[in-house]
Amino acid sequence: MALRIPKAELPAGLRENLIKQLGSVPEPNEVLWNNPELAEASQEFAAKVATWDAADASLKTFAHMAVAAQVGCSWCLDINYFAALNQNLDLAKASQVPRWRESEVFTPLEREVMEYAEAMTNTPTTVTDELSASLLGRLGPAALVELTVFIGFANLAARCNTAHGITSQGYSDVCEIPLAGRPQTSGAAPAS
Repeated sequence: MALRIPKAELPAGLRENLIKQLGSVPEPNEVLWNNPELAEASQEFAAKVATWDAADASLKTFAHMAVAAQVGCSWCLDINYFAALNQNLDLAKASQVPRWRESEVFTPLEREVMEYAEAMTNTPTTVTDELSASLLGRLGPAALVELTVFIGFANLAARCNTAHGITSQGYSDVCEIPLAGRPQTSGAAPAS
């Protein structure tokens, strides 16, 4: 797939900083820079989201990956495998997120979080009172609110990237783990 919106030239300082952090400039940044005010606001919000700590980082990463797999955002999966490596998360688990329902590596809580992420991603959403209550009991209100907003942010990123034609840039190549493919389904993820 080709980009549907051309890349814009980033300011030199920002470009250098992104290359220093990630090894290359992420295409979402270059596409969003067509509207610098929006791009800066998006970067500021993403930076703020990264500081939240009421919910476990691995749960949020797995949730983001579940959203990306469901929406079909290869860029989000790619960067989240890279994030999992840099956050010292369990890479065997990260590699299995696209097929979490069939994989045996996840805890019951991790499964519930990915189910919640998929239920939030479904259109219309399919979050049930039972699933929400279970997560509330296991995580507490602050972590559940954070997880919910984080999943909403993941949906924003994944849907914008796919609409813009942005695909994987190879960030996960350094992970050296076999990446699991998502099982073929008839479309939307099954609701639980």
